[in-house]
Amino acid sequence: MTDGDYLWCALNLLLDDEEELARLCPGCRAETLAGRCPVCGAQTGGGAAGENAAFDEARFEALKRGRYEPDGGGVADGGLSGAGPGPDGA
Repeated sequence: MTDGDYLWCALNLLLDDEEELARLCPGCRAETLAGRCPVCGAQTGGGAAGENAAFDEARFEALKRGRYEPDGGGVADGGLSGAGPGPDGA
């Protein structure tokens, strides 16, 4: 299979899932999206699957803006700690 074939299959699987959810009433849709254990059926905490519990949202936002400096190091003004300006001066 080519990369395009894999992409087509993945996209169609997502669309199939959305179509199945669209056919459900709001109550059943919420129950389906609640997140349950496949073995016992107990709730697993909703959409927390695949999330990094150690992810620091504030640090991420600071890094995105290029302003994070933990204890004087880290990213400052868009550059890496200890790195000098690049060839374009940035």
